[in-house]
Amino acid sequence: MAYAHLLVAVAVTPESQQLLAKAIDIARPFNARITLITLASDPELYNQLAAPMMENVRNMLQEETEQFLRTLVDNADYPVAQTLIASGELTEHILHTTRTQGVDLVICGNHNQSFFSRAACAAKGIVQASEVDVLLVPLGE
Repeated sequence: MAYAHLLVAVAVTPESQQLLAKAIDIARPFNARITLITLASDPELYNQLAAPMMENVRNMLQEETEQFLRTLVDNADYPVAQTLIASGELTEHILHTTRTQGVDLVICGNHNQSFFSRAACAAKGIVQASEVDVLLVPLGE
């Protein structure tokens, strides 16, 4: 099947390289667009920090995420059309992006530990609610 626009859910982890490589393998024969989406870290999860410091922590985490995406894109052997940093529920952002940007394949990692446990939990909701194909890529431990 020929896909025109792939949405790849990545995280600030080395496994994201595997997901992007898989997306590139699928996209290249059809010259398909690739968009990356990730969740921003939520500094409120680190409740041991004082409230006035939260904005600084939030900015630092945002910059770290942006830098990771830039590095991922720079190291890709294929053009990445767009990167998105979402906050909140990943499933909602993925569904919104597929509906509004003509995405026809969503690629998520399937990993039972680390960040991808969040994505894997979201994957069930994505698969159930998706109006497009979803590819779950098994990631090594």
